[in-house]
Amino acid sequence: MRVLVTGDRGYIGAVMVPFLRDAGHQVDGLDTGLYEGCDLLGGPDPIGSRKPRDMRDVTSAELGGYDAVVCLAALSNDPLGHLNKEATYSVNLEGTLNVAQAAKEAGVERFLFASSCSLYGAAGSEAVAEDAEMFPVTPYGETKALAEKELSKLADDNFSPTYLRNATAYGASTRLRLDIVVNNLTAIAMTSGQVRLESDGTPWRPLVHIEDISRAFLTVLESPREVIHDEAFNVGRSEDVVQVRDIAEMVRDAVPGSALSIADGAGPDLRNYKVDFGKLEDTFPDLRLQWTVRKGVDELAAAYQRHGLTQADFDSAQFVRLRRIQQLLSAGLVDDQLRRQTDDQFPGPGDALFVTTDSVEEKH
Repeated sequence: MRVLVTGDRGYIGAVMVPFLRDAGHQVDGLDTGLYEGCDLLGGPDPIGSRKPRDMRDVTSAELGGYDAVVCLAALSNDPLGHLNKEATYSVNLEGTLNVAQAAKEAGVERFLFASSCSLYGAAGSEAVAEDAEMFPVTPYGETKALAEKELSKLADDNFSPTYLRNATAYGASTRLRLDIVVNNLTAIAMTSGQVRLESDGTPWRPLVHIEDISRAFLTVLESPREVIHDEAFNVGRSEDVVQVRDIAEMVRDAVPGSALSIADGAGPDLRNYKVDFGKLEDTFPDLRLQWTVRKGVDELAAAYQRHGLTQADFDSAQFVRLRRIQQLLSAGLVDDQLRRQTDDQFPGPGDALFVTTDSVEEKH
């Protein structure tokens, strides 16, 4: 199949694109390039002279000839959403719907949308399936829920959207993020010897490795239309629905000499939900998600060690999305809706052009 991946230069895209290519598909990418230079161990596959492209500006003429669009592009970070809710809605909702409408007009038959289990939000103590009511508690979760509803309105005999509600991602990527819980706690342990929780550790989180996300997308991409048409699937494994404290203990056990601590006055995180993955398992019995959280922590620790991750790296904008966006804003390279103000490649996060900015951290 000929496939276009939006957000191919992001954290998941850097893993998914080579995964789909290895399966024999012809894959092109489209990315606005906000995170160029935010790389671990060499960065994603080279893109040659391809210019950055914002999915909010894509036209149907650009999508002719594709069999499928995989829509990964999004502002995928809760502190980012709180920094600028309007920009999050512009990118995640308007951008997604623009690409989808353009794809439909161009005759693209399949549209795989990277949704999120975060749209369940404060869902309570029961494991939620795909038919559960949504209670998103962040702008990011809100945009995923709204995008699914609007994409469903486009579904017809010629256009088939599917919504893959990924659990909280983790794992090593050449376009690394340190602002998600497993990656973050492992990096803190590696650089400081502390596994520090800013929440009380009680919230439940479903987790999934980015290679297993890629594996699920590949399975949906290759499945019969009648199986996946206008359907939502929670993506993850039941055994990887864990409490944040459980993650911290896995990290402590994996990183020699590290110790677990909880911040004074720490309370629960509003993002607290369990997820039922039975529909994914029943619909695709041959799909085998392969990563455990502990195996992923070991992978991350090894990648950080090969890179030589330091406290300075951890504190920089290189691997923290909010800090990178704040750099681009302060340098005038993007506007308040995060639209690029230049077609030139952005400087790297450590470039002298940028000034240090304070940051809202992810709360675990």
